Amino acid sequence: MEGRPRDPLAAGIARHLVIRNVEHRKRCAVERPSWIPEGVDVTVPNAARMYDYALGGSHNFAIDRQTADQIEQMIPGAKMNAYANRAFVDRAVRWLAAQGIRQFLDIGSGIPTMGNVHEIVQSIAPGARVVYVDIDPVAIAHSKVILAGIDHVKVVQADLAQSADVLQHPDVLDLLDFSQPVAVLLNAVLHFIPDDAHPEQILGNVHDAMVRGSLLTLSHGAPLPDSDRADDVENLRNVYRRTPTSLHLRSPERLRELLADWEILEPGVVPVNEWRPDPDDFNPPTLGLLAAIARKR
Repeated sequence: MEGRPRDPLAAGIARHLVIRNVEHRKRCAVERPSWIPEGVDVTVPNAARMYDYALGGSHNFAIDRQTADQIEQMIPGAKMNAYANRAFVDRAVRWLAAQGIRQFLDIGSGIPTMGNVHEIVQSIAPGARVVYVDIDPVAIAHSKVILAGIDHVKVVQADLAQSADVLQHPDVLDLLDFSQPVAVLLNAVLHFIPDDAHPEQILGNVHDAMVRGSLLTLSHGAPLPDSDRADDVENLRNVYRRTPTSLHLRSPERLRELLADWEILEPGVVPVNEWRPDPDDFNPPTLGLLAAIARKR
């Protein structure tokens, strides 16, 4: 059919735009499903679960849905950033695989959904190795279920803010060989690191751990382009202050500063839907979300 997305990720995203219905609500209405780890507070919104909801997933709670809907009311179109970011991940991983990268460290990987990194890259290179890292216990619990029995894939619970510990984690080192090129994915995660937690040091630790020719992908929230939307931005920050991860938007110039030790590849730091778009694939517009891929020189 003319105009229909041609790849599985795009088709899945298009379906999810239609499928969010009563059945999804019923699935999510259970107060404490069996997949919720002990100690998780279902009354506190969480960025990973809000992202899962925006993508049409079911591993989220009422408070996550309410908070995501509140953001959408404040900034119409905000939910589409989740789809645009997921589409960027798909394009970026396929591009990295085409460059010969066979090792992937996905930090801030979130709750597994359609188009996971290992599914994309192992469809191209079956022996490729992937380590997923996230701080959220729900993301980790669900990841372990989804990834059980899959070769060359591990999941690690760790905090990007403690980047040295992530890079030296035994499970990371057991699967990935840092004497060979690695792709580190920091997609929609660095904007949860405040300036006083030194994002430049995090990127420095990643840079130092990798050999020349390794690559870094980055997607990151940015201030809204209209100067008269300062109130919207502040309201957005206030919403995220109610979650465990406050939001820290950064301009393209600031991201270039953070990537000063890296070679930023074409097309540079651009809106996420403008990073090497495929005109035949589903590629929704974005609102305040940037992307880049950089290489260790």
